[in-house]
Amino acid sequence: MRQFEQRADTAFATAIDVGHLNRQTMGDRSLEREVLELFRRQARILLFRFDALTNPAERADVAHTLKGSARGVGANRVAFAADELERAAMAGEPTGKALAELAESVAEVTSAIELRYGLDR
Repeated sequence: MRQFEQRADTAFATAIDVGHLNRQTMGDRSLEREVLELFRRQARILLFRFDALTNPAERADVAHTLKGSARGVGANRVAFAADELERAAMAGEPTGKALAELAESVAEVTSAIELRYGLDR
């Protein structure tokens, strides 16, 4: 059991800036969990929404929203990938590579959140 907890803590610390999250939630573990559960759900929804849209401006707005949410919880890799996706969408450039990077980073963060809190996927 101890090994599992260490793995969960390591995965979480890799995916989330724990210091930033702690400042945002004032060290309240209950609030931390609530915020991260909301982020986990929202990130998945926004990825699907982005993929369903065709208008570059709407796609950029979705990426921008995800970027802000990721910054709020300290999911820095997600924020960076969302920023790249937003830039590509606004420029009318192909978004496949940026979207794949974002999806991978979201999967890493959501997995770490689920592992930390024992959530069902």
